[in-house]
This record gives sequence, C-alpha cells and structure tokens, in this order.
Amino acid sequence: MQIVRTIIWVLVLVALLLFSLNNWHGVEVKIWENLVLETKLPVLVLTAFLMGLLPMWLVHRAHRWRADRRITTLERNQIAVAPAPVTPVAAPVTDPVIEPVTPLM
Repeated sequence: MQIVRTIIWVLVLVALLLFSLNNWHGVEVKIWENLVLETKLPVLVLTAFLMGLLPMWLVHRAHRWRADRRITTLERNQIAVAPAPVTPVAAPVTDPVIEPVTPLM
C-alpha cells in the first residue's frame, strides 16, 4: 500500500511541476480597491489549494484524535469492568471401590 501512495504523490508532484513550468507568468489579484497583489500563477493556485485543504485536514485530525481517545477510554473501562476469568475446580480424585465378584452358581 505504501508503494501505491508513493506513486500517487510522485504523479501529483510531476503534474504540479508541469503546470508550473507551462504557466509561469505574472498575474494581478485585486484584493481591495487600492491593494493589488502581483504573483505568479502557480503560487496563486497552490495557495488557494492549501487554503481549502488545511482547514479540512485539521478538522479530520481533530475528529481522529477524539475518536482515538474515546476508543482508548472504552477499552480501559471494559477491562476494568470485565469479571475475572473463572477457573474450573477439578473434583478430587478418589480411588474406585472394588467390590468382590460373587460366582453365580
């Protein structure tokens, strides 16, 4: 599974590199009336991508952290409440009583 993840990341990075090389020209972004940001197009696209990705990634990590804490607490409580295993008590071994055999005559 690790190799598949690595291959996907390499493909994404190659696509980003090709996009950056083909679109490396300046763009003007008008933020307010008197504030204009001059930047390169790949920087603008990457910034917009990260502005959307990072909050959702942080929410995902928070939910995962909370779920891990909850699972750990439940497992700890289950161990504390579980009864001790019952070991069967073996019956004492007694010698069988041997009765004398009477002949049938």
